[in-house]
Amino acid sequence: MAGEYTVDMRDIHFNLYEVLDTEGLSQYPVYGELNKELYDMVLEEARKFSVTAMAPKNADWDKQGCTLEDGKVTTPDGLAEVYQQFCEGGWLAPSAPIDLGGQGLPRVLALAVMDMMCGACPAFLIYPGLTVAAADLIHHFVKDDFTEWLVPKMNYGEWAGTMCLTEPGAGTAVGDCATKATPIGDGKFAIEGAKLFISGGDQDMTENILHLVLAKTPDADPGVRGLSLFLVPKFRFDAEGNMGDYNHVGTGNIEHKMGIHACSTCLLNFGDGGECQGTMIGNDGDGIRIMFHMMNEARTAVGLQSMAVGAASYQAALAYAKERVQGVSFENMKDANAKRVEIIEHPDIRRNLMLMKSKVEAMRALTYRVGYYDELSKLSDDKEKYQNFCDLLTPIVKAHNSDLCYEVASTGIQVLGGYGYCGEYPLEQYARDAKIFSIYEGANGIQALDLMGRKLTKASGMLFMTFMGEMTDLIEVGKGCAALADETALVEKAQQALVETTMKLGQAGMMGDKLTPVLNATPYLAMFGDTLFGVLLLQQAAIAQGRLDELLANDGASLDDLCERSDTARYYYNKVVTARFFIHELLPAVHAKAASIADGHKSAIEVKF
Repeated sequence: MAGEYTVDMRDIHFNLYEVLDTEGLSQYPVYGELNKELYDMVLEEARKFSVTAMAPKNADWDKQGCTLEDGKVTTPDGLAEVYQQFCEGGWLAPSAPIDLGGQGLPRVLALAVMDMMCGACPAFLIYPGLTVAAADLIHHFVKDDFTEWLVPKMNYGEWAGTMCLTEPGAGTAVGDCATKATPIGDGKFAIEGAKLFISGGDQDMTENILHLVLAKTPDADPGVRGLSLFLVPKFRFDAEGNMGDYNHVGTGNIEHKMGIHACSTCLLNFGDGGECQGTMIGNDGDGIRIMFHMMNEARTAVGLQSMAVGAASYQAALAYAKERVQGVSFENMKDANAKRVEIIEHPDIRRNLMLMKSKVEAMRALTYRVGYYDELSKLSDDKEKYQNFCDLLTPIVKAHNSDLCYEVASTGIQVLGGYGYCGEYPLEQYARDAKIFSIYEGANGIQALDLMGRKLTKASGMLFMTFMGEMTDLIEVGKGCAALADETALVEKAQQALVETTMKLGQAGMMGDKLTPVLNATPYLAMFGDTLFGVLLLQQAAIAQGRLDELLANDGASLDDLCERSDTARYYYNKVVTARFFIHELLPAVHAKAASIADGHKSAIEVKF
């Protein structure tokens, strides 16, 4: 039904097994005992938990939100119980090693699990998502023996973790941090300061919360070079894990947000009413370097959230369009007595649904591919190449997915019309929840600057060119499909426009023109993202067309007849049509952005506000 949460399991399986060789990961010893049967079982259990335990609570948790009373945060009714079930099911850290409290599953499979669960309730997944990322940072950078029990404790969900960067007076300018860390002996520091917009900063689900806090020691250098990272628990603990005194991490406020109401977003005061102690992670001044380990994981997670909420929005709009009867078909517009039809028959509704569908499937293709590259960066013989690919794609998967997710949710509201604007259906909540994705974990303008300033210049541009080779290999799959000759040519032209624009921006930078690359960073990222989406959808369409041709040859029926009888044939056919829609309808925007960037206008700077 239109208001119920559904999962597109067929597209998830297609990405995992027919596009990416998830089964082939069993060639590596760490996954040698795993197989598709196990993966399918995990996916189905994740689907059930998402649909039955999480999604039915999403709207209620959104309406109730979190509350702060006497300095303590209370999450919405029933959320703590679902969190306990979530942890008992082993869902918190599915890709963490078994000896660290995880399930030892491939990263790409874990992303598929979170795809379903984020779509069911994105606010809920913020708590465990940050905890797992914090646990992974602690595992990599804290050398004390107590991590042997601490990291599993976090991955089991007994203790939580947060990331504390933003401050009331600094915001995105992290280097303007005013939080102080003063040595007090025995390797401890007194932490004093306030951190703002801390997701999961306090809650009532775990017995302790470990905050990863950026702060400056007394003699720290100015800017980001002076930042150090500290492990600051809500309650102190000893080397054996015994809980101690309250560590004076006070919750000063919880934000009354536009969306994600079920996640507490807190103002935290460190040293509130007493001494707050922290332990330095790494060396003095290493804070931002170490913190990027968690920030990059969080940014990929935001891309996943965006894709998942976009997918939920599309499924809800599609279900509504199939049920809602309104108006007559466009062929009978002048006949007042004509039969009323479901709105999915109306051309503009179908176009809106295709806008949603194509963007969602492109987002899923990119997100899963980044997860697959991440796996290969740890297991393959070419680890550095795949890690570089992950680095390059992180700002794109975060920023482009989150921008498109909001577009998808907004388009879904348009499909539903007046009902979409009301809380009776989930689209208005999806839109409210989705808007934060382009803002937190580094606003999308920051992602664009990261892509332009750090990733494109890496190895004197060789990272970009190496990845263009990867894209060319994917386009070759399209060249092998005669039915997609026109689409392949259009994707090649878009890739060429991307390469030419990249070279022009690079040349401008080398000639001392720093403004042009910075001013065009955001449209360039969108241009890169759309080109990549076109490549990935072309590859998927070629695979699907091959499967469809096989089915037609074996069955001997017409295409229409086969699609009428076979869900599999209809899926493959629609995959091809979806790619065509994106490539012909949306990919041309790449050339418009290329022309705008090449024009070199500076009106945004010249205007006198």
